[in-house]
Amino acid sequence: MDKNEAVKELLARRVSEVINREHLEKELLGGKKLRVKLGIDPTSPDLHLGHAVVLQKLKEFEKLGHQIVLIIGDFTAQIGDPSGRVEARKPLNAVEIKKNMKEYLTQAGKVINVKKAEIFQNSKWFSREGVEKLIELAGAASIQQVLRRADFGKRLDAGQDVSLLEALYPVLQGYDSVKVRADVELGGSDQKFNLLMGRRIQRHFGMKEQDILTVPLLEGIDGERKMSKSFGNYIGLSDAPDDMFGKIMSVPDKLVRKYFTFCTDIAETDINKLEKELKPRDLKARLGFEIVKLYHGGKAAEKAEERWDKLFSKKEISGDELQPLKLDKSSYHSVELVMKSGIPKSRSEAWRLVEQGAVSVDDEIMSNTRRTPLSTGQILKIGKKNFFRIKIK
Repeated sequence: MDKNEAVKELLARRVSEVINREHLEKELLGGKKLRVKLGIDPTSPDLHLGHAVVLQKLKEFEKLGHQIVLIIGDFTAQIGDPSGRVEARKPLNAVEIKKNMKEYLTQAGKVINVKKAEIFQNSKWFSREGVEKLIELAGAASIQQVLRRADFGKRLDAGQDVSLLEALYPVLQGYDSVKVRADVELGGSDQKFNLLMGRRIQRHFGMKEQDILTVPLLEGIDGERKMSKSFGNYIGLSDAPDDMFGKIMSVPDKLVRKYFTFCTDIAETDINKLEKELKPRDLKARLGFEIVKLYHGGKAAEKAEERWDKLFSKKEISGDELQPLKLDKSSYHSVELVMKSGIPKSRSEAWRLVEQGAVSVDDEIMSNTRRTPLSTGQILKIGKKNFFRIKIK
């Protein structure tokens, strides 16, 4: 792929919006080495495929020779990004943030070359520059601008509070762009307000405004809401190969094309070909193979697919055809779980099924002596014919 084609794909695939597209395209074709920023708040210890969409876009800039700048928002995480929230996000304390940060770079390294990236923690400047800088930043934007954002409007209309800290969040994120002299900032489509604020803050400090590229949000395996650990519908980058493959097999058929486009590097023409040649179940299995291969390697992907085939004895069944088993917690005793399925007519029958080794989760036989941790997307098998896709409410 020549440079023109690479730039064209960078600005089209996995892209929601580019501001200013004409300017950014000119910069990319002009040969200037751009500083491309992505900020991630360590609000949980895990990254998932939804995070990987924007990380893959960052990787495209990396391949074209641009400088990746990764901001770990250890300071802003104490506030909590309000983007897309219908209620205030719980602020994290320093201990939680430090714990979450440990895994972030390792997981991001599955997608980008973190050794070549510039990595900053924004506490480096916010903790040092203090109240005087905060006062200056507060004057760079108006309350009307901040409260005009849709998520704040919905909360105010519902009679909910918007804290001053939340109102300051986009201003602080914008200042990150000043400190690292960002030419481009990436983010999800729900981050548009924050990214535009970065342009405003740069302008306030007499800097050239950054271009913005947003990526669409990826729906989780429930096929309804955006992928999020809080919704229990995510596929983690650190998930074991078997778990990752199984969760992908539970992705609704309507999202398979989107997952191919957003979560793999397979060319669109090849995706079209696969859709014509493969049955829905086989197409989904190919998707599972490609994604597991990206994060765990080819051998692990082959073994995960083999285990899935063994689990279903090569029956023509895909994840969204399984009966959903909705659960209100993520840990059950084996007999309690079997009773939830509605299969046994009595508790004694449930005990008998467990003791006979006829109950398994993702092909692991359940013991009658322990509670089993569960997650959305896992497959519960009872007897030879009863399969359920677990869904944690």
